[in-house]
Amino acid sequence: MLRCPICGREYEDHGKMRCDCGEPLEFEPFRGRTHTGKSVWERFREFLPVEPDLNLSLGEGDTPLVKSRLGKELGVRLYLKNETTNPTWSFKDRGTFLGILAAIRFGYRNVGTVSTGNMAASVAAYAARAGLKAHILVPSSIAPEKVRQIAVYAPWIIKVEGPYGELYYKSLEAGEKEGIYFINSDNPFRIEGYKTISFEIAEEMSPDYVIVPTSSGGLIRGIIKGFLELRNSGLVEELPTFIAVQAEGCSPIHRAFIEGKNRVERFKNPHTVAHAIENPYPPSGNAVLKLLRETGGFTAAVNDREILKAREELACEGLFVQPASATGIAAVKRLVEEGKIEKGSKVVSVLTGSGLKTLPATGPGKVRGCRLEELEDCLKTTGG
Repeated sequence: MLRCPICGREYEDHGKMRCDCGEPLEFEPFRGRTHTGKSVWERFREFLPVEPDLNLSLGEGDTPLVKSRLGKELGVRLYLKNETTNPTWSFKDRGTFLGILAAIRFGYRNVGTVSTGNMAASVAAYAARAGLKAHILVPSSIAPEKVRQIAVYAPWIIKVEGPYGELYYKSLEAGEKEGIYFINSDNPFRIEGYKTISFEIAEEMSPDYVIVPTSSGGLIRGIIKGFLELRNSGLVEELPTFIAVQAEGCSPIHRAFIEGKNRVERFKNPHTVAHAIENPYPPSGNAVLKLLRETGGFTAAVNDREILKAREELACEGLFVQPASATGIAAVKRLVEEGKIEKGSKVVSVLTGSGLKTLPATGPGKVRGCRLEELEDCLKTTGG
């Protein structure tokens, strides 16, 4: 059964994606118990809306929870849920896997998505794995290096001119007419995939805070839903405090939250280095606001300078992430300073995507030339 998180209306059609009131649909909460198994899909299969066909899996999920050295400096126990180790280097693979299984169950041979990068590559890859035809809709301004990453899986790539925020809704209309199942940002099956992040975190620890870089809102909806289902099933006692982080240059959810509004408004003239979360009118925005208020969570926004600094600090720990992933670390630093995260707290920040997706934004590093006969002298000057 699907239900609307805003108006509460229920639907039996599992292929429907949005309520008649315009809000995204989600599955009714699951209750279950855990099982033994190598993958998160096996261990938590009672919490899933579709039987996981591991023959179509690319090894998504079961990503590492890494303790960060930055936590000692900040006075908190900081852990990083490293989603960059998924098959196409982002958290999107979890949701795409279930979305592809749903498409097959519904009898579709064509799937699609609207994306600026991460989700596009993910849907293209999993469609290729399943032998489905993929239709990838991207904005006309997309960077060439992102197109190359998507194109390797041989999907149809369509550059669309016009407002990106409206493309999401247009794709659903066109998909219904043309027989294409769109696995967009808040597809109900995608949300079910994202909640497995919560299951994996809970297997290792009980965090006080979980910090999530937020764009369309699908990821944080899934993570909150996962913890709620664990609590309802008696597998965890308390919920962590959830924090949705956005870039100041595009922060419609944060703005609505701090202004006490129940609905997001389109963010005018968005601009940030964190392009992966640069969505001016997030389709799950209203649902995120409601969830945060119901669970005692809140929002934060960080500027580009803070984001790039946090990215550098993560690199010094051996973690290469795209700017959007670093927003969580930037937020932890600010929130600890402001006293909104208490000293000694256990904090998990989700690293959503790899820095390999944003190579042009990466500096040249410390590079110098050297003649072979001068190698020893060269090493002395570089601190060797």
